Amino acid sequence: MPSYTYTAKDVTGNIRKGTLSAEDEQDFLAKIHEKGLFPTEYNEAAGLKQSTHKFSTKELAFNCRQMAAMLTSGLTLVKALDILCREQEKEASKLIWRDIYENVQKGESFSASLEMHSGSFPQFLISMVAAGESSGSLDQIMQRMSDHYAKENKMHNTIKSAMMYPIILVILCVAVVIGLFTFIMPTFAGLFTNEEDMPALTRVMMSISNFLRGYWYILIGFVLIAVFGIRYAMKMPNVRLKWDRFIIKGPGFGALVVKIYTARFARTLSSLYSSGIPMVECLERSSAILNNSYIDEKFRTVVDEVKQGETLSASIQRTEIFESMFCSIIYVGEEAGALDDILAKTSDYYDEEADSAVQRLVGMLEPVMIIVLGIMVGLIVASVLPALYDSFENIE
Repeated sequence: MPSYTYTAKDVTGNIRKGTLSAEDEQDFLAKIHEKGLFPTEYNEAAGLKQSTHKFSTKELAFNCRQMAAMLTSGLTLVKALDILCREQEKEASKLIWRDIYENVQKGESFSASLEMHSGSFPQFLISMVAAGESSGSLDQIMQRMSDHYAKENKMHNTIKSAMMYPIILVILCVAVVIGLFTFIMPTFAGLFTNEEDMPALTRVMMSISNFLRGYWYILIGFVLIAVFGIRYAMKMPNVRLKWDRFIIKGPGFGALVVKIYTARFARTLSSLYSSGIPMVECLERSSAILNNSYIDEKFRTVVDEVKQGETLSASIQRTEIFESMFCSIIYVGEEAGALDDILAKTSDYYDEEADSAVQRLVGMLEPVMIIVLGIMVGLIVASVLPALYDSFENIE
């Protein structure tokens, strides 16, 4: 009988790890559910990890919208899941929804069935579904999740579209510089009778050109080492913390990034809080969705202070992350007893601000790259002009 090692959560959300013997995967899932545990990751002792398909924001928006429409029209959850499963275009998605459908049909809750595929669904969605089941408003929750992920998808697409031109410009810059150094510079080198006749700038440019043509493989190796080195360094907590702090504190672009974070934080906090989820859990989920270790560290203090009775607005103000206006809005919501409504309106405002912030951020990058390209071309032109001038003098 094979054994399975697992990481799971109990009904209180605590992490449990262990090993369980079972005939097969289905038997393992049945046994671990009997223990009141919901596996987040598991694998056979001598096998590979359970593979998962991670749903994109576009897929999540579509699935939540379809579920909301079917539940609102009066279909049962089991029937809605069956139809949703049949609508999936990707085979991996269909298999996941089929498993969820079968688990719900056997009596599992919808949220517990989603939890079994926590590698595919965000924890935020699972928490919201659990809240919807508790309050009996699953159809409204699914509609809210549809709107949430539609806005997330729109923001992702806005960022991708806005970054397309700078990326093309970077590629063009690199191609132009490589072309000038490897093809143009060697041509003009022949105009000098010996290296001593070359001006200092021309000698430097020629040295770079010779290196690129003769030792290009070293440059490629250096680039690969740098890429993998950066990726490895970003996995180190201290390095990641400093980088994440720089992202939101950096001159110029930091304020724009904060607007994007504020929009996502306000929208997530509004959705969670209006669903009846305790504020402490709302804060933990909302900060985690930003995927910024510096903010996560700051919000541990916020959570502790809120537990001790401190107001949310005062605690967030002390983090020095968000704008003062946002903290003031939260204060007004607390005083008026309408924090969820004010957060919803604030998230809409910051969504628009985030779109503008993305455009301004790209607007800052474009002139910088154009200036860099201009400097490189200017240096190369300045290095070959003496050769051209000498050639014209010889002709005369």
